[in-house]
Amino acid sequence: MTSVESESAAGDGVRLRLDFGYDGTDFSGWAAQPGRRTVEGELTAALATILRYDAVRLTVAGRTDAGVHARAAVAHVDVPRTAYESLPGRSTREPGAAAVTRLRGVLPGDIVVRRVAPAPDGFDARFSASYRRYSYRLTDRLWELDPLRRREVVTHPRPLCVEAMTVEAASLTGLHDFAAFCKRRAGATTVRTLQLYSWQRDADGILVATVIADAFCHSMVRSLVGAVLPVGEGRRDPGWARRVLVAGKRDSGVVVMPPHGLCLEEVGYPPDAELARRAAAARRVRTLPERTRDPG
Repeated sequence: MTSVESESAAGDGVRLRLDFGYDGTDFSGWAAQPGRRTVEGELTAALATILRYDAVRLTVAGRTDAGVHARAAVAHVDVPRTAYESLPGRSTREPGAAAVTRLRGVLPGDIVVRRVAPAPDGFDARFSASYRRYSYRLTDRLWELDPLRRREVVTHPRPLCVEAMTVEAASLTGLHDFAAFCKRRAGATTVRTLQLYSWQRDADGILVATVIADAFCHSMVRSLVGAVLPVGEGRRDPGWARRVLVAGKRDSGVVVMPPHGLCLEEVGYPPDAELARRAAAARRVRTLPERTRDPG
């Protein structure tokens, strides 16, 4: 065991918060996988290099799938204090500023770390988060799409009514079991609070969804997008997506949309004094209170 490993094992460490973004096009998602290029793999290797510490273990606020982007991802890592404080070397920079500069020198260009700093007491990048905000971008005006945006905007071949999609999206908000829009995982709950789901057409004619929830399950955002498109096209009657939600099972009419239109835009946290309480609450398995169950 090295000296820094001994120090970490003894508990004389520091939890760091990392704020970063990435272009997910050429990654096989966040999670490290043998033989595949992942965001976690690249960031872990870079941190190990600058800290000279091989036991880097990252915890991220949102585990994105292959091809999904992030403008404002958040993670934490526990490292020996001496490894962190030695980052400036002979310079007078703060260790966090030195970490950002040194990471820029070893990370690939499709990952950018903007800030590294000691986290407040009780902070957990995943469980302390009170919400995640995603965007999804697509265009039904294929002739107007800037080819430089093809890695972040999905093309849709039929015209869409943004007003109908917004009304349909709003009908899905609230505390629900989103099993109809999630890929099930053993032991994982699909109960979530969808705080906001809306659509608008921006100045470039791009349709942009804003989706905010306390947390998301696997493929949930892309399925929520796919659930309102048939209504936006006029192929399904208003209220169809809500009926799918209440049915509680996957519907072949809901297409899981391509990943490259999806981007993690923000992770929100409560005030520092509430971080530990929020983390404890988030670790509990969520269920629906009887009064919120939709009788269908």
